[in-house]
Amino acid sequence: MKFTAEELARHPDFLLSIRHLAGTLRGMFQAGPRLARLLTSHQRWLLTQTAYALAMQYDPGDPSSGFSAVSLTTLITQHKVASRNTVLNFIEELFTYRFIAHAPGEERRRPRHFEPTEVSNQAMYGWLLANLAALDMLDGGDRAGCLQAHPELLRIAQPLVARSCLEDVAWREPPAPIALFLWTEAGGLVVDHLMARIDLSGADTERFDVGRVETRNLAGDFMMSRTHLQRLFAKAAQQGCLGWRDEPKKTQLWISRDFVREYCGWQAVKFAYVEQAFHFARATLKGVPAKVPAEA
Repeated sequence: MKFTAEELARHPDFLLSIRHLAGTLRGMFQAGPRLARLLTSHQRWLLTQTAYALAMQYDPGDPSSGFSAVSLTTLITQHKVASRNTVLNFIEELFTYRFIAHAPGEERRRPRHFEPTEVSNQAMYGWLLANLAALDMLDGGDRAGCLQAHPELLRIAQPLVARSCLEDVAWREPPAPIALFLWTEAGGLVVDHLMARIDLSGADTERFDVGRVETRNLAGDFMMSRTHLQRLFAKAAQQGCLGWRDEPKKTQLWISRDFVREYCGWQAVKFAYVEQAFHFARATLKGVPAKVPAEA
């Protein structure tokens, strides 16, 4: 089955899939915090996905292709995601922590081309696998199993997802309540944490219970300042996105159903592009069956 964004947003189990994905991404952060932080704000998500996509499309015979400071800066500034200096600082960070390396023979050439290191390849594979597994929950599909059997699908599918998300304003510019979190450092981690913990069994028609949240511990886990996290929660509370059931202690958190509904609608945009890219890659790559046998 191929889902559209509209179908995903309406699917009765989509929230369950999103909660599952949020929990998986939370686990990925715990396994590799420094690398996972590349996806913890929307700006860095767009930078990371675009850089990886450029690297996957590198043609040694075409100097303008691939991931270089010039190519990434051009795309990112064209869509007003970040400034040139932000892009250059981002690349320097990737190189310093060995998430990227110079492409062989490119050390002294201009522009220098970069390629992801193995740890980055594994992280991007894990991200795509988690998204495909979340889609499989909706229709009993075999997307994740297919990727596991044919990991080379990543090279075809990921650039399609990245380019589509970058070019679509509906994903590039999240709704205001979502943007409040995602345009801030580590804000994506906070949303994933809340989404992974929402209680879907509650009868409240306006709120989901999240449970006990200690801002000091949460801020420490996500390597962000407690003050920054408290201000983020305060702004979100002013907008009615979340609140505390035990004022003034502020330990028992709830999140509004309107916020969750809007978040699901926004996530559906990305999931639809993942869906399209996967089916295109599966149909394009030779040797990949239309459906992977169950025992695979």
